[in-house]
Amino acid sequence: MFRSNNLAARVFERQILTPRPGTSVNLVRHFYENLVPSCTIYDIDCPDHSFRKFTDDGQYLVSFSRNHQDLIVYRPTWLSFSCKGEDCDAHSLPQKAKRFDSFFTQLYCVSLASSNEFICKDLFLYMETHQFGLFATSTAQSHEAPTTEGAIEGLPSIEKITFYLVRLEDGVILDEKAFCNDFVNLAQSMGVFLYEDLLCIMSLRYQTIHILQIRDSGNLVYVRNIGIFCREDDELFINSHAQVANGVLQLQVTQGTSFLSGIKQRLLSFIFCKIWNEEADPTLRVQHLKKKFYFHFQDYVDLIMWKVQFLDRHHLLIKFGSVDGGVARSTDQHPAFFAVYNMETTDIVAFYQNSSEELYSLFEQFYDHFHANSRNSLHTSFISSHSNNIHALDQLWCIKNKANSISQFVKKMMTSLPCTCQSQSPSPYFDLSLFRYDEKLISATVRHRHSTEHPIKFISRRQPNMLKFKIKPGPEAGGSDGRPKRISSFLFHPYLPFALSIQQTYMQPTVVNIHFRR
Repeated sequence: MFRSNNLAARVFERQILTPRPGTSVNLVRHFYENLVPSCTIYDIDCPDHSFRKFTDDGQYLVSFSRNHQDLIVYRPTWLSFSCKGEDCDAHSLPQKAKRFDSFFTQLYCVSLASSNEFICKDLFLYMETHQFGLFATSTAQSHEAPTTEGAIEGLPSIEKITFYLVRLEDGVILDEKAFCNDFVNLAQSMGVFLYEDLLCIMSLRYQTIHILQIRDSGNLVYVRNIGIFCREDDELFINSHAQVANGVLQLQVTQGTSFLSGIKQRLLSFIFCKIWNEEADPTLRVQHLKKKFYFHFQDYVDLIMWKVQFLDRHHLLIKFGSVDGGVARSTDQHPAFFAVYNMETTDIVAFYQNSSEELYSLFEQFYDHFHANSRNSLHTSFISSHSNNIHALDQLWCIKNKANSISQFVKKMMTSLPCTCQSQSPSPYFDLSLFRYDEKLISATVRHRHSTEHPIKFISRRQPNMLKFKIKPGPEAGGSDGRPKRISSFLFHPYLPFALSIQQTYMQPTVVNIHFRR
């Protein structure tokens, strides 16, 4: 539809031409080829905070104090100034442009953590429909915690983890839920997943998936727990039957040492039935069960749940593995399995090993379904992936073709499952249909990266040799080679031509640059 690079001509074309049905939003996004962050203000005068991210609707910038005690929320504004003369672009920016408060207005500062608690800077989940934010505080980890009833040995313990639901409009704490002497992996939000109004929290220490609902009133309400029991009345049923049995049985049920958990029983039953149905001949079936099920029975029993995510309102994707891999930074070398669990029927409906090519095929074709973005979100529907963008798919196939082993390639890809909730920026500048860039240096995934001395270039996809804009983190003059390694992060506004680049160097002040369209 758009053939001109002139913004005014594009606006005129949009006014007189009608796009094909269902393509209007994608065509509007093509305007971002002209609306780019073309100006950079280096090393702005900025409060010493840890900036987390923009909310997906662009209304708030969330940050934490350096001591990880306070939540500080800003409203993005826009630099405004006047100039004399006709050609304002030729004038240099006023001195106030170097100040952070020229681009942001602080709404409030709320204390979330007490003296021995700290805000988890990786965890912030946003409920766009109500502008609620979910945060967490915790005390320090302990690797020498005494073993308690029902706890998994070999996992650390945290004395107290508290989840807070905050109304971002005014900073009011609406509700909170505390977990004591437990372990939830809060790094990169791995242990928590939000889907629409449903929240799941993975307790590694007690192997329990807590399902909560966020009500319109701002209350966190327990829906069910999945682990030892799968149905709401399982515990009542077992206890009522134990009372009519002998005292030995009741002691075993109470201690929880003689029975597998409900979720583990469902898993073993599914594996058994799947192997049973693979062979029709009775003799071969017995041999098949011995080889594939009974030989590995203890291995299956020893599996623990590592991570969980929603696929929809009724299904969970659960990752199982060894105890050692439950808290490891990298799980590449640990065997892992994936199960799809139906919360309504309490059945396992699918089970895969992390080298399964069938699972990889689903991952490649239906990647967006794994991210389970809310249907109510207006911005996250256009994040590029290899299941909706031919350029992203080409990149994936290129990596696949270069792999020495397909099995190792599949295992590497499966490390991203279950997906981390709200881990990608919906900014149109990461749309691979519009721009190409070096994904080793920058991408839609919000995480820290090693900084580079050279600017990161965003090239037009439609005109392959045309540089649209550059993003350079750190000081304008760059750093000397003798300085320690620098880490950079990038926070892009979801729809404005506006971004923050944050460069951190060991024992050096943080450098924050603002990139915007002048």
